[in-house]
Amino acid sequence: MTENLEYNSERSKLIIPEYGRHIQKMVEETVEIQDDKKRNEMAQTVIKVMGNLSPHLRDVPDFQQKLWDQLYMMSNYKLEVDAPFPKPTEEEIEAKPEPLAYPVNNPKYRFYGNNIKRMIDAVSEWEDGPKKEGLILTIANHMKKCYLNWNKDSVEDKVIFDHLYDLSDGKINLNTKEEDLSKASSLVRNKKHHHNNGGRSRKRKYHSRGRKRN
Repeated sequence: MTENLEYNSERSKLIIPEYGRHIQKMVEETVEIQDDKKRNEMAQTVIKVMGNLSPHLRDVPDFQQKLWDQLYMMSNYKLEVDAPFPKPTEEEIEAKPEPLAYPVNNPKYRFYGNNIKRMIDAVSEWEDGPKKEGLILTIANHMKKCYLNWNKDSVEDKVIFDHLYDLSDGKINLNTKEEDLSKASSLVRNKKHHHNNGGRSRKRKYHSRGRKRN
């Protein structure tokens, strides 16, 4: 009885552990079949068993190709069958994707966010005019709001103007114009306080409707 025991150290390595030892053995036995017809039939059977583990996906074309790719992987690419998909190479399967570059468009002033930098880049290319000036002022006010959300202390407009000049690569300079941004109190409001005030004002308005003038 003890002679038939198998130890993990003596077994072949599971290439895809999710399928388990039995599927791995089925694949290895399929590779050893000499008859082409029987080998193809056995490969189709293994694919069906693999697909039964995810029945909701087994009829999806892309998923079928994935199953065949995994079958080849578990056979160490030794399996030769008439598959509905081309046999992949080990280099194709094992190739690692290229690392994605982290989008850092505004590393110096991260509290403004990347969208502000994109808006600044876009408006810098506009023709001069009231529309451009209005959008620049809107962007500056939003920058001030972002700054105050990040740093609760007050901030002078010149700081925002300097940051805007820096982010626009010197194309936008509000320091040369007599522009004043919105006050900090109007940009950053206490939402809870504002909500409560709104509730009280609605209540007073509701009661006032029922009053009759003398």
